[in-house]
Amino acid sequence: MKRTNLNVQQDPSNAGQSMLNGAMILTISMVIVKVIGLLYKWPLVNIYGIVGKGIFSSAFILYSTVYAIAIAGLPIAVARMVSERVATGRLRDAEEIRKVASRLFYVTGFIGMIAMFALAYPYAKYLCTGQLQALPAILAVAPSIFFCCGMSIYRGYYEGLRNMIPTAVSQVIEALCKLILGIALALLCMRLGQMEFLRHGTVFGNPVADMYAANAALYPWAAAASIIGITVGTVLGFVYLWLRHMIKGDGFTREQMVNAPPAKPRVELRREMIKLAIPMVLSAVILNITNFIDSTNVQALLENMVVKHADIIDGIYQNVFSLNKTPFDQKASAIFGIYTTVLDFRNLIPTIVTALGISALPSISAAWALRQKQTVQKTINSVLRVSLMISLPAGFGLTVLSDEIPRLFFESDNPGLTEHAAPLMVMFGLSTALMSISSPITNMLQGIGRTDIPVISLVVGAVVKIVSNFILVGNPSINIQGAPIGSILCYVAIVSINLAMLLRISKAKVKLLSVLWKPLFCAVLSGAAAWIAKTTVQRFDLVAKILPSFSAEHGEKITLVAAIGCAIVAATIIYLISMLLCRVITADDLEMLPKAKKLKKVLAKFDLLG
Repeated sequence: MKRTNLNVQQDPSNAGQSMLNGAMILTISMVIVKVIGLLYKWPLVNIYGIVGKGIFSSAFILYSTVYAIAIAGLPIAVARMVSERVATGRLRDAEEIRKVASRLFYVTGFIGMIAMFALAYPYAKYLCTGQLQALPAILAVAPSIFFCCGMSIYRGYYEGLRNMIPTAVSQVIEALCKLILGIALALLCMRLGQMEFLRHGTVFGNPVADMYAANAALYPWAAAASIIGITVGTVLGFVYLWLRHMIKGDGFTREQMVNAPPAKPRVELRREMIKLAIPMVLSAVILNITNFIDSTNVQALLENMVVKHADIIDGIYQNVFSLNKTPFDQKASAIFGIYTTVLDFRNLIPTIVTALGISALPSISAAWALRQKQTVQKTINSVLRVSLMISLPAGFGLTVLSDEIPRLFFESDNPGLTEHAAPLMVMFGLSTALMSISSPITNMLQGIGRTDIPVISLVVGAVVKIVSNFILVGNPSINIQGAPIGSILCYVAIVSINLAMLLRISKAKVKLLSVLWKPLFCAVLSGAAAWIAKTTVQRFDLVAKILPSFSAEHGEKITLVAAIGCAIVAATIIYLISMLLCRVITADDLEMLPKAKKLKKVLAKFDLLG
């Protein structure tokens, strides 16, 4: 049968452009999603405090672990198989792959949901800080496992077709629903409970001594209310993807389908999918069980220290406990809440950079299948360079503003938090680039068919992380401050192994000057500019001098806003100028921007392109 010459087939000249365009779409959506996520989590910390945040995070950790294992490997296997079939013109295979995946996903989604319900009580009872406080939140989020698996069918399929728009839109729908409904329900829960206490001296019919005790009783239920937004968001995201596919289909023309070879039997496709997915399932299981053990281990160590080393822990967190009137049985949750509040900022940039790996996977899979070695090398260098161009300055910015960010967003409602959050943020900021490139490197290994290597590296990283926890977090004088160090050591092991094997197998060479040294130099300059700008605003009290009446009325917060804003503006300007002067930006980078032809001509005219 005649093989179709499809527009979606790639060659060395356009594969990079396709990958970067897809990455741009996903990056924009991830930025929107993460901003919405911060707008979601920031008010929640102020609604139910660091104790409620600790309870929320405990439930979310179990949810994310079960969810990741339930979908483990299948979306990537689907994306890779579809990409390879489209590259070689086997469109009927692509459609059959989606149908095979649907059955597998719905089964694993249902099993995952049941597992979440089954694990809820023992996990909340024996592994969380504050026994059973996380149970309502766990039960509230359990149904979302099924709908997340349903979404993954379509996301993996469309990503294999190099259409990142459905994934991007469904992510934004999820995030918006989580933001609006989650905050509204959490506020409603707290307000209703507080009103009941003021009228009757009870919370849900149980007598409490004062408003502090009333709030402590409400935190588990407010956390559950806020997490309902996640569940409803996954339902709406799934409905959108299902309707989109029903209405718009796959984008294949009738002529393309007629000329495509017959599809392979479903049994054969299912066997191939499972074979591809097994190493990725193992990777996901190891990663998420490690994260799960890490989280529960950290919580258990904190719980143990609060009891056995009360004098040391109370001495370290005296301000936090006294200013927030934290009950004894919620002290470990409060410390864990400080840590997870910082994690929200730590995960911001790595999650955004993940888009590059997702977009690169179908591109590198197609190039590898067609034996286009030059395209493979170009993709590897492009992904690494763009990942570092984004993550290096962001990490330095997080480090420079490690005190101002928590002070602005959380200190007023959670006094004493900044003192302990700032050091955590510094460590995570300095390691942002390392954590950011981990996922894209793993995706590219999976794209060239070496799904076994991430399994090995994750085992090594898991051992490093768990051992580090016992040594560092288990030391009462270090406690939660040791958790980031263990994470950094874990990522050093994973990235070192994966990157070395990726380059060895693909025989690609990384251009260190353009990939690492130039972006690093520009990022250091931007970090220095941010520090100078924020220090100048604060030391010379510029807001008070320029707007004395406004500054007097709003006090410290307006100074913090000005310092952070000036730091970001200064860092951005210096970073862009230094990148141009150092010729960090290449013509390929500009391809990811819409209507960038004029900009490319201008930069080329002044010899500013790398």
